[in-house]
Amino acid sequence: MKYRTVFDIIGPVMIGPSSSHTAGAARIGQVARTLFAEEPAKADVHFYGSFAKTYRGHGTDVAVIGGLLGYETNDERIRDAFSQAKNAGLTVQLHEEEALTNHPNTVRIQLRNRGKELELVGISIGGGKIEIIELNRFALRLSGNNPAILVVHQDRYGVIAAVSNLLAKHELNIGHMEVSRKEKGEEALMVMEVDQNVEESLLKELRSLPHITQVSKIHD
Repeated sequence: MKYRTVFDIIGPVMIGPSSSHTAGAARIGQVARTLFAEEPAKADVHFYGSFAKTYRGHGTDVAVIGGLLGYETNDERIRDAFSQAKNAGLTVQLHEEEALTNHPNTVRIQLRNRGKELELVGISIGGGKIEIIELNRFALRLSGNNPAILVVHQDRYGVIAAVSNLLAKHELNIGHMEVSRKEKGEEALMVMEVDQNVEESLLKELRSLPHITQVSKIHD
């Protein structure tokens, strides 16, 4: 893995003690909150590997909850995240999992509110950097370091081309793109990391395309 600056190694400004166990965990929580697109009422947080063994001592639990509340990695309120969640009406349940995963710093987050659900799996890879490797049972690879567009669509001919053409029309350059589907011809997920922030007008146009069922964005 290549690092661009010394801050990629030591991690971002954050509430300690660990960039991978604290800052990375907070960022995974932030991404889950962003994709849920509203305040969750209930969160189940499943820790695996090293996270499951050390989350209390390293503050991984409060970091994830702080991220779910929308706090930045250096927000002092993270230290009091359990009380902050209670005040916000967010019920949190933590789970220590024994199942083996491909990465030791793995967390699965399930969010719910009024029938709406989201499930996300993220890993903290060091220096505050993360990868989202699963979203609602779709496999993907999303760094969270760049603006991204996520498009849920029916697996039909021409959908990917239509989305790509629309991004080209808005002069957005795609740095990384992948498509995951559950079954041929069924629901699919398109993920595109781009070089510029994404305007709401573009999202509105994407939602109007045939066979598109959901569009969301993540900003760096």
